[in-house]
Amino acid sequence: MTTMTIAHLIAFNLTLFVAIVSPGPAFLFLLRTTLANGRATGLLTALGLATMASGWTGLALFGLDGIFKLFPWAYLTLKIVGASYLIWIAIKTWQHARAPVSEAVPPPAHRAYLSGLLVNLANPKSVLFSAAVIVVIFPPGLTGAEKLIIYLNHFAVELVVQPALALLLSTSLIRGRYIALKPVFDRVAASVLGTLGLRLLIDR
Repeated sequence: MTTMTIAHLIAFNLTLFVAIVSPGPAFLFLLRTTLANGRATGLLTALGLATMASGWTGLALFGLDGIFKLFPWAYLTLKIVGASYLIWIAIKTWQHARAPVSEAVPPPAHRAYLSGLLVNLANPKSVLFSAAVIVVIFPPGLTGAEKLIIYLNHFAVELVVQPALALLLSTSLIRGRYIALKPVFDRVAASVLGTLGLRLLIDR
């Protein structure tokens, strides 16, 4: 049996970093939330995103992808709910594209964290992606301790990268540019989120 090494974790972390900073539902949601509602809300949203993203990896490690294969209806149900949520976010974002940033009321702390959780919960493909990455990078026959290390490692990476993005996005320079181009950014984000939601609905 091949033992997991630091090299495996480094390769995993590089893959995670690319996935986190690539444009997608989570990144776009963090971008808009932080720029519209400020640093504190962005950090709480980032924490929610980090919790759920690493949670998917934990679930993949301990066999949720196998459950989806055994019970396709569970995957289908979660996919429909997740896609509907992404589309709902897209509609709301489009409707309020021209609303001044000052009109955006920061949500309560628990809601900002919950919103981050829900956005990453909205795509059950995340667990299949995590499972695929784990299979490609790590050796077979991982022990329970090694699986725990991988999960904690993922959570640590998310806790560093997601809040760092929120802090960067909350700087005055980026915020000023966002305010000037808010209708454009919001409608681009709404279009991407809506398209992702629709693709999730129709993708077999």
